[in-house]
Order: sequence, then C-alpha cells, then structure tokens
Amino acid sequence: MISRPVIWLKLVRGQGDTPQVNMQRERTAFDVTGEPIKVQLETFLDEHRAALRACLDGLAEEQARRRLVPSQTTLLGLVKHATYAERVWFEEALTGRSRQEMGLPPNAADAFVLVDTDTIESVQRAHDQACQASRRATAGLGLDEVLRGHRFGPLPLRWVYLHALREFAQHCGHADILREQILAGEAR
Repeated sequence: MISRPVIWLKLVRGQGDTPQVNMQRERTAFDVTGEPIKVQLETFLDEHRAALRACLDGLAEEQARRRLVPSQTTLLGLVKHATYAERVWFEEALTGRSRQEMGLPPNAADAFVLVDTDTIESVQRAHDQACQASRRATAGLGLDEVLRGHRFGPLPLRWVYLHALREFAQHCGHADILREQILAGEAR
C-alpha cells in the first residue's frame, strides 16, 4: 500500500498579477517519474485536486461567489462542481448508486449552482471528503479494473483517471483566470 503524501499549498505572487500555487509536499509529480503509472496518475490527480481547493484560500465569501461570466461558474461553484465530479466518477461508477440516492443533482451543470448554505469552509470540507473517499475507493484497484456503475456503462479505472484528470485540469485553468480577475479587481 502506497501512502499519500500530505500536500500543503501556499499562494504566492508571481510575475505580473497572477497568483501562483506552490506545492509544498514530500513528493511532487517530478518525483514519481519512475513509479508505476497508477501512482503517477494519482499524484497528478491529487495536485489538481489541491489546486482547485486552494483557489478559494484567502478569499472573502463574496469573492468566492462572484460571477464574472454569463454561466453559473464561480470559484466556489467550481470547487462544488469538482466535488460532484469526484462523487460521480469514483462513487457512482464504483457502487452503481444513482445520483439521486447520493443526493447529487442529475446533471453536471446543476452542480455549479450555489445555495445560501454553501460557504468556502463547507464546500472545501465536502471536497476534501469526496477526494478522500475517491482515494479509499480506488486504493486496491488496478488500472484495468472495470467500474460498472456509471450510467455510460462499464469503464476501466484508467479511463476514469484520465477523464477526471482532464476535467480537473480544465477547471484549474478556469479557476486561475477567475481568481486573477477577482484579485486584479480588488487591487484597483
């Protein structure tokens, strides 16, 4: 069993106005180049999970909820949606439980919608719990194991990891841009 390194994130000012996320951990993605592919994929997933969570650090509730685009996308909504994605791709796909049974909205777009009780702390806590559950659920599985519970049908864990990595990377890019806009607006 491979233990997961603890990840600490620190927001620092880089060149220009864009804050950067520095990963401070025992191992980085560069440290796992010689490890089995599952360890590499899980390390990259964890880095993207941590970066998404960290996009809310140091923000006021209003900033985290601020809409800068016509869609429902906000920083708080992105992390809430990432929590939904964790549960769909790792809980639904493994257990076959329906989204309704899990208390999730039926479609991904609704996972961005915020309610009054959504706060930075509550959304980060739910995200942490979902990520931990995903890690536990996949710990003993091989990449070629087929997950049969997703509504798309049977999917190998390898495909689920790659899909989640692609989705989380895309959302990290969204979060970077939104956070930069919010902080730049505050600096004026």
